[in-house]
Amino acid sequence: MKWGIIGTGNMGSMLASSLIRSGAVPEGDLTLYNRSVEKLTPLVEQFREVDVSDDLTSLADKCDVLFLCVKPHDYKNVLKQLDGHLRADHCFVSITSPVSVDELEDTIPSQVARIVPSITNHALAGVSLFTFGSRVNKTYKQTLEEAFGEFSTPVFVEEPHIRVSSDIVSCGPAFISFLLKEWIEAAHKVAGIPEEKATKLTEQMVVGLGELFSQKIFTLEELMEKVTVKGGVTGEGLQALEDHTGELFEEMFKATQRKHKDDKESIELT
Repeated sequence: MKWGIIGTGNMGSMLASSLIRSGAVPEGDLTLYNRSVEKLTPLVEQFREVDVSDDLTSLADKCDVLFLCVKPHDYKNVLKQLDGHLRADHCFVSITSPVSVDELEDTIPSQVARIVPSITNHALAGVSLFTFGSRVNKTYKQTLEEAFGEFSTPVFVEEPHIRVSSDIVSCGPAFISFLLKEWIEAAHKVAGIPEEKATKLTEQMVVGLGELFSQKIFTLEELMEKVTVKGGVTGEGLQALEDHTGELFEEMFKATQRKHKDDKESIELT
């Protein structure tokens, strides 16, 4: 089976790298296309056997699975260039949440799936969010699940929950990183610890925390219970968080839901 990636920005490059490094796809079975050819250079230098296509139509003609890794507002232009070259035996995979599989199925003749990756896939870890269209056959479903299972945990998500799921899985690392940066700056301001040392301690704490979850040693609830001693320091800190967090996360999710709605209303596929 031949695989093609349209767009090698942050997510497209990460996807290409993860597919190859995990062994999910042999280098020689992957073809890349990017409007700016120079952006292909790092990938081509790293993976010498990958193919590069000069235009979208030739990529479509030679590949079975096509990943569309461009911004949602660029979908219309890409689909226009692919008009007449997308076949019923293609599997066309979108990686963005504002465009539903139903909308794509109404626009193109191909079998359609949506798979939202995460930057954590760089570490051959984390989650990938799956939604299959009604036309996707059993072979493509199994192939995609097995491929992404080599570097992530595939999780199936219904359309109404795709945005919030993407917030947790795909945007989550940026949100958590922001909070940890605030954490580090507060530690420096209140207790005088150098930010460099606080950063190192925080990063290693997060690594260890991830291992606790990865190895299923504790759940979130069990972890808080184990660390919190009645009348102790952790309890005081948790109470302060409870007192001051307020509606922070509710407002964050409201903001992303609004943006998702606006994006869906502004995107045209035809």
